[in-house]
Parts: sequence; C-alpha cells; structure tokens
Amino acid sequence: MKIQNVFKNNEAWVKEKLSIDPHYFENLSKGQSPEFLYIGCSDSRVTAEDIMGVQPGEVFVHRNIANLVNNVDLNVMSVLNYAVRHLKVQHVVVCGHYYCGGVKAAMQSADLGILNPWLRNIRDVYRLHAAELNAIADEDARYNRLIELNVQEQCVNLIKTAAVQQAHKERGLLVHGWVFDVKTGKLIDLKIDFPKIMASIMEIYRIV
Repeated sequence: MKIQNVFKNNEAWVKEKLSIDPHYFENLSKGQSPEFLYIGCSDSRVTAEDIMGVQPGEVFVHRNIANLVNNVDLNVMSVLNYAVRHLKVQHVVVCGHYYCGGVKAAMQSADLGILNPWLRNIRDVYRLHAAELNAIADEDARYNRLIELNVQEQCVNLIKTAAVQQAHKERGLLVHGWVFDVKTGKLIDLKIDFPKIMASIMEIYRIV
C-alpha cells in the first residue's frame, strides 16, 4: 500500500462517519468512557476493535509482543492503572491468538538478542505447565496450548496487581482470557475462573 492511500482512506472514513452522524467527531472529542481494557498482541492481523465489533471510544487498548502483563513493564502497568483507576473500566481482557510468533519464538532454543528477556516470560509459563505441555505429542497442538496457558498466566498476573484487586473489591471488576483464531476469525472465551484464581493466590499476593 502506498502511504498516500492511507490519507485517502482516512478521508473516506471521515466522510462515511459524518454521513451517518454529522456530530460524530464533535462527540468523540468530548471524552471516553470505555467498559473494556483490552491487552492483546502487536500482531498486525489481530485488531481489537475489529474482532470485538466495537467503535472508537468503547475499548481502551494496549498491545505488545505475545500479550504479556509483565509487572516490571511500566508501559502495561501504566495503561492498566489508568484504565482501571481513572477510566473505571469494568472488564480487563487478555487476548492471545493462535499462530502467535512471539510464543513460537519462545518455544525455540535460540538466542534472539534483545527479545530474550521478554520471551523469558513465556518460557516461564512453559516451565509452570511443563508436565501438561510435554505430554502433548503433536507440536502444533502443544504450541496452541501454550498460547492458551500464556493468556491464563497473564490473567493471573493481572489479579496480582493492586489496581485489579481494589476495583474487584469496590465495583466487581472482572478479568477475562480470550484467544483469537486467525484461521477462522472466531473469538474464543477461555472461561478463566477469575474468583477461583483470586481465592487461590490471595494468601501470597493480596495487596488491598
């Protein structure tokens, strides 16, 4: 795509929005009150608004390689705190996707330079679930299961934070784990048992 086409596409998009609602952008500029914080992968095939069928202003989005919730990553922690404590989102979603290059890279025994410390978080997920994963003979099935388990562990990382614990206590905020199947276009709810996970880790991770 030529870069000039991006601006032509933008003009067409603006025209379409205004044809439906002449005050669309005027209203959009007044602020945001999304119900969802979506933490997803940076993969160009997985765009939050498209797969969720939502409009601008309805979901607050953070994306990084392999949708990690790393407690020492100031970027994701800043997004989380702003969305939960200031925007008052009611749902926090971690959304992974099948055919994730970050997870695939973490399964390889290779030095990937600057990516090593980031991908180590996914290798840690493998270590935690090694018995289950090593019992899966088919490599693709093991790969897909690691993608699901990675989402699950990132949900656990969310539950460890003060922002999520406080918001759940005060207004019932919920954490969800999803996977997007690139091959079918379907969004899959992993049905993360948020109350059960919270109860199981609070002895160690309770902050508020």
